[in-house]
Amino acid sequence: MLTRRLLFLTPAQAVTTVFPPLRDAGYELGIAENLKGASVFIRKSGPGIIFARPSLPGFRVEDLLAVGAEDPNFPPVIVITDRGTAEEAERLMSLGARDYWLEPLDVERIVAVARTVGNGAARKAALPSSTLGGRKPHYVGAAGPRIVGRHPAMTRVLQLARQVAGSRATVLITGESGTGKEMFARYLHAMSKRADKAFVAVNCAALPEHLLESELFGHEKGAFTGAIARKPGKFELADGGTLLLDEISEMDMALQAKLLRVLQEGEIDRVGGTETLKVDVRVLATTNRDLEDWVKQGKFRQDLYFRLNVIPLRLPSLRERSEDVLELAHFFMNMYVREYALPQTVLSQSAMDWLRDYDFPGNVRELQNLMERAVLLANGRPVEPRHFLLENDDWPLFEEDEPQYAPDENSSEHSPDAAWAGQDSAHEADGQAAPSEGSSGSQDALRSLNQSSGDSALVSGGAVIPLHEMERIMILKGLEATSGNRTQAADLLGISVRTLRNKLNEYRAAGHPID
Repeated sequence: MLTRRLLFLTPAQAVTTVFPPLRDAGYELGIAENLKGASVFIRKSGPGIIFARPSLPGFRVEDLLAVGAEDPNFPPVIVITDRGTAEEAERLMSLGARDYWLEPLDVERIVAVARTVGNGAARKAALPSSTLGGRKPHYVGAAGPRIVGRHPAMTRVLQLARQVAGSRATVLITGESGTGKEMFARYLHAMSKRADKAFVAVNCAALPEHLLESELFGHEKGAFTGAIARKPGKFELADGGTLLLDEISEMDMALQAKLLRVLQEGEIDRVGGTETLKVDVRVLATTNRDLEDWVKQGKFRQDLYFRLNVIPLRLPSLRERSEDVLELAHFFMNMYVREYALPQTVLSQSAMDWLRDYDFPGNVRELQNLMERAVLLANGRPVEPRHFLLENDDWPLFEEDEPQYAPDENSSEHSPDAAWAGQDSAHEADGQAAPSEGSSGSQDALRSLNQSSGDSALVSGGAVIPLHEMERIMILKGLEATSGNRTQAADLLGISVRTLRNKLNEYRAAGHPID
């Protein structure tokens, strides 16, 4: 039996998006903003799980955890926060918190936890409640970027990253484009002892050799044309912190030799300078290349490769961890719903099937972009495959489930649907469009266009015509109504002349007879 009663000890605005779908799913929900209100709900309703902020006015979550430590029947407590730290997470979980989550909350995650608890999971079991099927928590990194995923290949990388985060060893992060290499670098920095110092990133592919050298090591005034003042380099700016060398494989061979010396000696020389500067910088590097192969081809120094590859972290592609696709999709969907202040939405079954079947050559970055697009196009409706909008032809000219607007009673304007169907909403009985006094030539042409298309433009042999074919029919009718005048036809159809010309070229290329 599932846990059906949930208590949220948090400000109301933190749960506004999750309460409606949870209620629809049959959950009894309570919310309290102080310990007194929470006590009343616990006494009367006996919640199966308590979700609590670390602190509220007159309340500390440690008080709840202390009660739970003495009462084995006390409901498990999951700490939720909008700004957490790794230290706080470790401390509260050591006091008995079941788990430590970063907001925004996710409905499906809450339901999954309710199932786990309802199936008899012990509150103080070694396995956190966010773990399903014996796997690690799938939201990691309270102090840094959130890394979403529970696939074994990802949890192994995370385990190694946590193990080496506190050292100053160089780390080489490899993986395909879009797998999140820079995010992992930021995670390593956030989990290290240097977290309160600078994190500086340099894209080695973005600058030519002479500019990249100046960018890394700095330069003195007059070192080269345009050097009008002394400029500190990225190594100086990252002193005491972490420097990320993104796309390290694109660095010129001559500059690789200078970088090797810096890594070995911890010293830099500004371009055009005579002073040697000591720096304390932890270096992380990323690449989507096979550096061993590049070493064999003579494109990358072998000694620098060995120096960088002290700790190798290879990030799996999204194809290799397809189990994480839906979890990532829900994470990004909720993130963008919150960012754009849109109504809470869900993934339809067909959208989930599509996401499972797609191979994502662009990896997590592509999935993130797809979900941002889908959230904006769905606008609160369930996300369907067409909202991913991979091909222009897959997107209809008019949104069939767009909200319908009734015309004002005092207005003589026709509704958009009536106009395109060849009907006047005020004259449905006889099918005739009443001419308005003083109507323009284009309005007359529009009525002529609508009447001539009629219902035959919408259905053919009892079957609905595809919208792209309907679009072609309406464009041709527009040209017919204006005697082939493209400027007038474009104005009539509400598109630009250029768009009309492009459409006609498409139809001509597809073999349709176009004059």
